[in-house]
Amino acid sequence: MTDAPRSSTDTSFGYRSVPENERQTLVNRVFTTVAERYDLMNDLMSGGLHRLWKDDLIAAINPLRGDKAYRLLDVAGGTGDVAIRYARASGPQATAVLCDISPEMIEVGRRRVRAAGLEHRITFAQGNAEALAFPDRSFDAYTIAFGIRNVTHIDKALAEAFRVLKTGGRFLCLEFSHVQVPVLDKLYDFHSFEVIPRLGAIAAGDAQPYRYLVESIRKFPRQERFAEMIRAAGFDRVSYRNLTGGIAAIHSGWKL
Repeated sequence: MTDAPRSSTDTSFGYRSVPENERQTLVNRVFTTVAERYDLMNDLMSGGLHRLWKDDLIAAINPLRGDKAYRLLDVAGGTGDVAIRYARASGPQATAVLCDISPEMIEVGRRRVRAAGLEHRITFAQGNAEALAFPDRSFDAYTIAFGIRNVTHIDKALAEAFRVLKTGGRFLCLEFSHVQVPVLDKLYDFHSFEVIPRLGAIAAGDAQPYRYLVESIRKFPRQERFAEMIRAAGFDRVSYRNLTGGIAAIHSGWKL
């Protein structure tokens, strides 16, 4: 079930091994399917805790409430959850660019930003985390929430994050991780593999996208290994903080 990729040109798509050049298309198909129910999906996968975790992510950014024109890039920003929270917590000069590879996710995000009355603070860009269409040193902070495990080449995405950040800028990643608490890990495995796909089938009419998303969590590097990857991309003062026993973690790095 957890077979390694068959060759150097294969990679994992959940527990499946697929040609590397096909993985992004398969991931895109997942998010096309779940775009309208993405927030519900996160509720199912986290028991609603993702909302508190995102509040922790925004608190870590510590956006200024003054007049500073602080600029955030939120990659894989999906339905705008993080960008909207950031705009509400920051000063009137602060802005955000929400970047996502999925046009369907961006459309949901546009509707939510419009409903929040934040079109003047949050703009949108369709793009791949591995090849961002922004100049060097463009942003004060970079966030990615529940998105980096869906990237085919995580090292390229981290290198791009480093490139587009200003000196003194901060990288923050909120991602499902590996449970560190005995018993909780067994309960979470049962919830992930037995409950979530069934709930996905009921809520969205299709269990397969939810099965992939659960499997992608298990394939994602453990906390220390991912911290090493962030350091390898050039970031300093790299750290992480487990949330809810390691069900998720916030990873941090600074471009100094």
